[in-house]
Amino acid sequence: MSLLALVLIIISAFMHATWNFLAKLSNSGFSFVWLYLISSAIIYAPLVAGLFIFTDVQFGWMEAAFIIGSAGIHLTYSLTLQKGYTVGDLSLIYPLARGTGPMLVAIIAFFFLDEPLTIVSSVGIIFIIGSVFVISGGLQSLRNMKDTTAVSYGLLIGVMIASYTLVDKLAVSTFVIPPILLIYGFIIGQIILLTPKAIKNWSDVKSDWHKHRNKAIGVGILNPLAYILVLVAMTFTPVSHVAAVREMSILIGTIMGTKMLSEGFGSRRMIAAGTMIIGIILVTMSDI
Repeated sequence: MSLLALVLIIISAFMHATWNFLAKLSNSGFSFVWLYLISSAIIYAPLVAGLFIFTDVQFGWMEAAFIIGSAGIHLTYSLTLQKGYTVGDLSLIYPLARGTGPMLVAIIAFFFLDEPLTIVSSVGIIFIIGSVFVISGGLQSLRNMKDTTAVSYGLLIGVMIASYTLVDKLAVSTFVIPPILLIYGFIIGQIILLTPKAIKNWSDVKSDWHKHRNKAIGVGILNPLAYILVLVAMTFTPVSHVAAVREMSILIGTIMGTKMLSEGFGSRRMIAAGTMIIGIILVTMSDI
C-alpha cells in the first residue's frame, strides 16, 4: 500500500468515526438525516459542477441504475443507523456495524463470487464473531431487552454496510463511475426519497435544525468526504488493503463512545474492538 493510500484511509477513518459521534450526539431520527443530506448536497454541488465542466464524464443508464440502487441502500442504512443510536450506545452500535459488514462481505464473496476462504480468513471470521459477542455483552445482554434491540440494530446495519460496499465497489471499479459523482448521486436520490416525509413532518425538521444545526452541517461535510477518500484509494489500491486499514475507525468510534460519552463497559468494548480489528485484517488480507 502506498503512503498516499494509507494517509487517505487513516484520515477517512477519523472522519467516519467523528460523523458517527456527531450523529449519536443529535439523538434524533429521519429529520436529522434529511438535514445532513441537504447540507451535503449544497456543500458538494460546486465539486460536481466542476467535474462536469472540466472532465469528460460518461453517464448512461447503467451508471444511473447503480446510483439509484446505491441511494436506496444508503438511505436505509442512514435511517437505521440514526434509529440505532437512539436505542443503543455508540460504543456498541458502531463497532458491531463496522465489524459485521466486512465479515459478511467475505462470506458473500466465498459463496457467490467463488473467492477462497483460507485458514487465515477463517480464523479472522472467528475473531470477529467472538468480538461481536463480547461487545454485545455476551449472555448478559440477552437478559436486557434494550441491549438486545441495540445488538439487532448493529447487526442489521452491518448487513447494509456489506450491501453498499459490494454495489459501490463494482460501480467505481468495473463501471469507472467517479467517486464524487457516485456519492453525490445517491445523496440526491436519498433526498428525493426522504423529502415527502420531511415536508409532512416539517415541525420536526425545524426543531432539529434549531437544536442540531452545527452537527447536521458537520455530518454533511464529513460523511461524504470520508467515503470519497475510501473510494479514491480503492481506484489504485487493492480493496482488501483498504478495507483492513479503514476498520481502525472501529477503535476510534469505541474510544469516543466510552471516553467522550461516558458509555459503560469501556475497557471490555475497547479490547473487543481491538480483537475485531485483528480479525478483519486477517480476513481482508488473507489473500496476500
